[in-house]
Amino acid sequence: MGERMRKYRRIFLVLCGAVCVLSGCALAPTAAEREQVEGPRQPMSSAIAEPADDSFVYLPLVMRANPVPLIAGCAVFPADNIWNTPVDTLPVDTNSAAYVATIGASVHVHADFGSGLWDGGPIGIPYVVIPGTQPRVPVTFDYDDESDPGPYPIPPDAPIEGGAESDGDRHVLVVDRDDCVLYELYYAFPVHGGSTWTAGSGAIFDLASHALRPETWTSADAAGLPILPGLVRYEEVAAGEIRHALRFTAPQTRRAYVWPARHYASNLTGPQYPPMGQRFRLKADFDISGFSPNVQVILRALKKYGMMLADNGSSWYISGAPDERWDNDELRELRQLTGANFEAVDVSSLMIDVDSGQVRK
Repeated sequence: MGERMRKYRRIFLVLCGAVCVLSGCALAPTAAEREQVEGPRQPMSSAIAEPADDSFVYLPLVMRANPVPLIAGCAVFPADNIWNTPVDTLPVDTNSAAYVATIGASVHVHADFGSGLWDGGPIGIPYVVIPGTQPRVPVTFDYDDESDPGPYPIPPDAPIEGGAESDGDRHVLVVDRDDCVLYELYYAFPVHGGSTWTAGSGAIFDLASHALRPETWTSADAAGLPILPGLVRYEEVAAGEIRHALRFTAPQTRRAYVWPARHYASNLTGPQYPPMGQRFRLKADFDISGFSPNVQVILRALKKYGMMLADNGSSWYISGAPDERWDNDELRELRQLTGANFEAVDVSSLMIDVDSGQVRK
């Protein structure tokens, strides 16, 4: 699979280059081209990832409307993917007020990420970047009928959400930087020093594709969504802009899901409960001028790209990757926001592919 993927990427870049010759635009360097200058990338064992100038890749304007979020040289889904699409001009969902009231209109927003340790583990959901040569290991799943079969390229020392002794969700996220494939596990435990792993569920995502999980399948997240694309990452904030939706949780959800989610995790059926995958955004008239510059970056993203409901959990908890460069005092400024500052968004119009006119599945 690796060689085939690299072949397709080479063809894609050749086509992009041809367009650039005609349009006068410039392509960002490929990972291989950067390695000629910078040397080979090294595997990463924490969420501290790429430098600020490697946060986005710019493709020709005739082909891409927006810069694409980038991790380890890989675009995190296509530019027009639902995660990377602005929702600031879309209509408010008709159930918005009810959803906000259910999650908590007076409940404060919480940055569920930061620096340092909490209860023995890093604050946030870490990830690790590995080369395509990373050995694959078997993974045994509790929900194997809704999990992508292994083996998975998980390093023995892959960081686990909450730390090695955590009894929480224990997510493990792995990015193959050569083939641009994302591997995610829920409730993951290494066995025999990491030569094998057990997990509740697992999912594999091709970062160059729009493909979703099969209908009704979970992933490493309750909503059947990928986790990594929705994390707040320090290098993006340092670069001055986040160009994708964020991930958040709510304590009560409906026995339903909306696109692009594929799975629900509740028996509640009332219309006041938000479905998995529901998009929310910070209201346009919310004044962000009094916040620190880094927090303003997050707030601008919440206005433009919003956030997706991905799991059951505490109200308005926004997910991010742990990083020792976070200033926890700055992140606490987000507590000045409450649920009343948000509104649910109707994204149903984004299900129509603008090129084919077909409904995206």
